[in-house]
Amino acid sequence: MAVPTVCTTQSLSSTCSISAPAKTHLGFHQKQVVFYRRTTKRGGGSCVITCSAADSQTVVIGLAADSGCGKSTFMRRLTSVFGGAAEPPKGGNPDSNTLISDMTTVICLDDYHSLDRTGRKEKGVTALDPRANDFDLMYEQVKALKSGIAVDKPIYNHVTGLLDPPELIKPPKILVIEGLHPMFDERVRDLLDFSIYLDISNEVKFAWKIQRDMAERGHSLESIKASIESRKPDFDAYIDPQKQYADAVIEVLPTQLIPDDNEGKVLRVRLIMKEGVEHFSPVYLFDEGSTISWIPCGRKLTCSYPGIKFHYGPDAYFSNEVSILEMDGQFDRLDELIYVESHLSNTSTKFYGEVTQQMLKHADFPGSNNGTGFFQTIVGLKIRDLYEQITSSKTAASLEATKA
Repeated sequence: MAVPTVCTTQSLSSTCSISAPAKTHLGFHQKQVVFYRRTTKRGGGSCVITCSAADSQTVVIGLAADSGCGKSTFMRRLTSVFGGAAEPPKGGNPDSNTLISDMTTVICLDDYHSLDRTGRKEKGVTALDPRANDFDLMYEQVKALKSGIAVDKPIYNHVTGLLDPPELIKPPKILVIEGLHPMFDERVRDLLDFSIYLDISNEVKFAWKIQRDMAERGHSLESIKASIESRKPDFDAYIDPQKQYADAVIEVLPTQLIPDDNEGKVLRVRLIMKEGVEHFSPVYLFDEGSTISWIPCGRKLTCSYPGIKFHYGPDAYFSNEVSILEMDGQFDRLDELIYVESHLSNTSTKFYGEVTQQMLKHADFPGSNNGTGFFQTIVGLKIRDLYEQITSSKTAASLEATKA
């Protein structure tokens, strides 16, 4: 816990000095000054400055998905919404998994593996197995960052498979924890201000993993198949159940526009949005709460075979009331996407056409011609709005506390 420090000075220009923070065995720093309250005595001309650890402004977002399911692309879209390029910590470990931009810090939860690659092999467990992860440390450090306290976070080196020395992570405005288990541990789950699950069907996941691991990492088709099969029992047991807790799910399925399609090039994507989430209003098409199927006008939206189709309506998902926006098919021209955007409401854009602008900005990202990129962009804008609402309410509460 942060320790409040009170200091008194004789002039308004004086500064408050705080001793160096003490690091605990859990890898976080105990003192952090983030708020100053000033009280002036009219008669004597003296001033009391109270330095305390105020309510944190760090908003925590959780993103869960299996390996090779588009987390990295989603992170690039999300950080772009907030501005600034997301880069590894300057001067740190070149194999760091952390990405830092002007407002966001993205932490890969693989860093909380308690076993390195050799250790997992010796014990016969995968990285998906909770026994291969340190959830106590994950909870303590995410809690500390949310409270405005810096931590020394471990690093899992994906190149060597070893656990590297830790790196210092300072509390950002927005902390994104992404990986296999952001919603697995109830303690960590309760720290999240918003959560997303990327739910990729087995058919699509296989096609994506082949593309990534063969083209980018040089793996053979046989090794990819063996990897998928070996991970499936643990995925079904520990990763997939997390989607029931998510505030938003992006579900990626094979198209229904092409009968018996086996190529997986055309996708049907569903954005499943939980109702009743604080600071979050689901996006809707045409009329909120109605059930709508829409095939856009071919003269206004260029789409080659098999075309494009949207669906929207209320539904239930793991006993939760949800709204679902679905897109099947793909765009030919991103600049025409504004025609679709103009029929959507509650997108949390700051100006007309912002969704389209973001899509054009990252036209080379995977999924930019279908619902994966489209819905990732919309969720990114909704998270920006959620952050602004949370910080606005906390600022108002702090002002009220100051007046009191």
